[in-house]
Amino acid sequence: MKLQESKDAEGRNISPQLPENIKNYLIDIDGTITDDVPNEEPERMSTCAPYPDALEILNKWYDEGHIITFFTSRTEEHRIVTEAWLKEHGFKYHGLLMNKPRGGNYHWIDNHIVRATRFKGKFTDLVIRKKDVEVFER
Repeated sequence: MKLQESKDAEGRNISPQLPENIKNYLIDIDGTITDDVPNEEPERMSTCAPYPDALEILNKWYDEGHIITFFTSRTEEHRIVTEAWLKEHGFKYHGLLMNKPRGGNYHWIDNHIVRATRFKGKFTDLVIRKKDVEVFER
């Protein structure tokens, strides 16, 4: 994916951006694309089944040119079993980030556009809805 050059108001280079029509998806594994398997029960990581709708939608997004990165609370010691599981089940992806903080209630603060979608049991194409969000006071 070719990043597009970006500049600030003074014309200085800033972090490059993806093209506007490409999304950079960060997707959790446990409880999102398969059953919620805690790090304390790693023997279950290789035997759980993927959620079929997750496999279908994520591979569709990948084929459309979007960036798919799995972001998991699994630790580095679980990387090999996780990569093998993703490959065995046919997930297409660009990256795998381990050691996401555990405990949920995430609040992402970034200088780039961040959109969050809470998984509630089924993957579908995304739709736009207006919702209240927390923002910094100006």
